[in-house]
Order: sequence, then structure tokens, then C-alpha cells
Amino acid sequence: MASRPTTKAVFKLITYRPLHPYNGSPRALLTSHSRPYSSSFTNNNINNSQPIIIRSDIPAPHTGHIRILELNRPSARNAISRALLSSLAHEITDIATQYDPSSGAEVPKPPKFGGAAGPNKRGHTRALVLASAVDESFCAGADLKERKSMSQEETADFLSNLRGTLAALEGLQIPTISAISSMALGGGLEVALATTFRVLASTATVGLPETRLGIIPGAGGTYRLPALIGVGRARDLVLTGRRVGAAEAYFIGIADRLVEVLPEEDERTAVMGDKEQGKVLLGQARKAALSEAVRLAQEICEGGPVAIRAGLKAVSYARPEVEDQMYQRVVNSEDKHEALAAFREKRKPVFKGR
Repeated sequence: MASRPTTKAVFKLITYRPLHPYNGSPRALLTSHSRPYSSSFTNNNINNSQPIIIRSDIPAPHTGHIRILELNRPSARNAISRALLSSLAHEITDIATQYDPSSGAEVPKPPKFGGAAGPNKRGHTRALVLASAVDESFCAGADLKERKSMSQEETADFLSNLRGTLAALEGLQIPTISAISSMALGGGLEVALATTFRVLASTATVGLPETRLGIIPGAGGTYRLPALIGVGRARDLVLTGRRVGAAEAYFIGIADRLVEVLPEEDERTAVMGDKEQGKVLLGQARKAALSEAVRLAQEICEGGPVAIRAGLKAVSYARPEVEDQMYQRVVNSEDKHEALAAFREKRKPVFKGR
């Protein structure tokens, strides 16, 4: 059986429409006519002045925005500390509260800005991209150094909070995408498994090595991974604890998109040693994975906002009664009537999320 085609991307050649080539800053993803959205961050690490999670919003097609969250603990390869987990939980809660849990409808947002700045026009978050601000790692799993100082009760509380946070991430009513270009091990892979899609650069490595530490995956790895790739393949990865390269991860179904990143050959890299070239490649790979993840988010957001949320829920539950409920939700929506009118008038629809 023929394998699925890969997305080949030498980063300096990436020009996804309608984006400018990505240069490492979410602001660079804005089209020239878009109103720029400022970046912000959450930081519960009082001993570190750097943001522990970098948050950026860019406009989505039609309405709302795409949110980008970049994990930023370079000294610990984005290992999940209590501070990082608290920040991530806060960000997920912020998105979850934008939608009614029963109807899936957008909850009206009060204006945050007034006066000369005008009202808040960002709208709702329509897709989430979870990425890394660190070239060497997406997430190295739990912070084992911090865990050494935890009591048994504190460890149990941490694991409960981690499970709850990933369940909340998985339960968001919008599409979520992980952008992985380097290591995603243990809890790092479990974070990615809780998202709707996973975009991997060819430099990525994933795995669940817990059995080699005398434990097992404890934040969803033993049930989310088999649901994704089948019991047999999941059993292989859990029991051996082996690391899997990007190509195999794509082949067995962990990755939904694979971006091939090739070394640049120019005068600057020609004089570099292998270690320096490797660092440059990881930097290119991180940007390429994030660029492809944002491109995928924009492609999804070209659809009707109500239909996207309904379709996501219908496929997630995969039951006839849920499909019928979601179909009833969209069949008389304003967006559906707009799409029919656009078809008749031979133009692109303009969805409003109603």
C-alpha cells in the first residue's frame, strides 16, 4: 500500500498563502492588510523573569483568531513543572470559557479595550496551536528534578492536575494542533496526544519511555495512544519505551502532517561544524513546524465556525445520535444559508459564526 505523501519544506522556501514566510515571530504570520494582534504571556515562575508560556493571536479567516501558545522553559527543555502546568491550565480555561459547554455557541465577550484604542475586535479563539519556543525540545515530560522534592501526596496532586489539564485540552470545542520539531517524550508526547492534530518536522523524536524508569505513562498515554494508532503499535511503544523518529511516527499515525526540513547550504553554514549546523537545523525545523501548524489552522478556519465545532464533536464521539444532534445545530444556521447564497452567486462565503 502506498504511503501518504509528505510535505517537503526547505524553510527558506515556505510561502504558504495567505501568509508571508514565517521568520520565527507570530507577528510575521500576519498578512499585510491584517490588523496586528499583540503578544502576551503567562508566567507563574516567580524565579524567572522570562515568560513561561508565550501567547500570540493572529487573525483567522472570516472571524476570530488563531491562538499560539509556545512553551518556554529552555533551561529545562520545557519539562512540565508545577508552574508550567498551572500556566497551561490557565490558558486552556481561558479558551474553554469562550464557548457554552452544552450548546457549543460562542459566549459573548465584553469589550476589553475602549477609548482611542476602540473596542476589542479579536473575537473568539477558533483554533489553538501548541508549540515550543525552544529549538531543542517540544516538551521533555515531567520535571524530574522538581519531582524529587515532592512528597507522595504532592506527586499525586500534580498527576491529578496534569490529567485534568490534558482532559480539558482534549475537550476544547475548537481544533487544537501540536507543532513538534524536536523531543516530545513521556508527558510531552501525552500533551501532544491530547490535541486534535500533530504536525511533526522531520527532526522530531517522540516516545513514552516510562517503563525504563520503572513506571508507566500516567497522563493518558496508555489510552489515547492505542485509540490513535491501535493497541498493537501502542503496546510496542509503551513496553519497549523506545523513541520513534518523525517518519515512523507519521507512518503509524501519530503525526498528521510531516514537514521535511533540509539543511540550508550557504556561505554561513559551510564554515560551521556539525554541532553548529545541527543547532541551525533545529531552529529552522521549529519555525517550519509552527508555520505548517498555523497553515493547517487557517485552512480549517476557512470553513464555517459553527460547522467546524459541530464536525469536531461529531467525529470525536462517532455515534449516530451525536451526528444528528450536530447536524441539527448547523442545518438552519446563518452560515449555512450564507454558503448556499455564495454558491448561487459564484462567490466565496463570508461566515460570521452564527
